[in-house]
Amino acid sequence: MECDEVMLTVRITATERALLRSLAQGHRSDVSEVVADGLLDVLPSLHCTADAYRLLAALTQPAPCAQTVWLPAPLADLLVLAAARIAQSTGVRLGSASATLGAAVRLWLSQDPQRLATNLAVMHAGRPATLAAA
Repeated sequence: MECDEVMLTVRITATERALLRSLAQGHRSDVSEVVADGLLDVLPSLHCTADAYRLLAALTQPAPCAQTVWLPAPLADLLVLAAARIAQSTGVRLGSASATLGAAVRLWLSQDPQRLATNLAVMHAGRPATLAAA
């Protein structure tokens, strides 16, 4: 049986985890879907060297909480390509897909929470977006 989803663990702070859960609740979704949407927002920007360095900065800050997410396999495969692009741009190799995922999610979550909720609504037109009280 072929699996079309990949389970990964992302390291984030408690505040970031609460924001993810709030976005998921406000979007009437689960955390994995919100993480996937966030990756679709962040990964295309990594062609820019400045954004690659911003992603590395997100990785260097301590992240004590673990959150398990399920991603579609093609999206998880993009994490490998993103890590290669970051290595090409910065000379820094990320150790795993989970490290790339953690940095990308943290970079995405560093935006204004209301903007994130609005962007999720745009990505899924027809579903109203709210930011649930954390």
